[in-house]
Parts: sequence; structure tokens; C-alpha cells
Amino acid sequence: MPSLLRFFLIIAVLAGLVWGAMLALVTFVEPQPREMSQSIAPGKLTGK
Repeated sequence: MPSLLRFFLIIAVLAGLVWGAMLALVTFVEPQPREMSQSIAPGKLTGK
């Protein structure tokens, strides 16, 4: 097997593993919604 073909085969296998991992995350992991708050300095509200 020429080295270039072997290289492409390894890249294709790695890409398939990454794609499969992303698909598994999308399918099996459900995000938990939660409330978010952030403090704002008083100077930012008045524009000073």
C-alpha cells in the first residue's frame, strides 16, 4: 500500500471517529437549562 494511500486511510478513520463521537454527544447528552445572571457596574449603566 503506498504511503499516501495509507495516510489518507488513517485520516479517514480519524475523521470517522471524530464524527461518531460528535454524533454520540448530540444523541445522548441533554443540556440542562439554568438561570444566568451577570453583574453590571453602575458606571456602565449611565455611560460614564
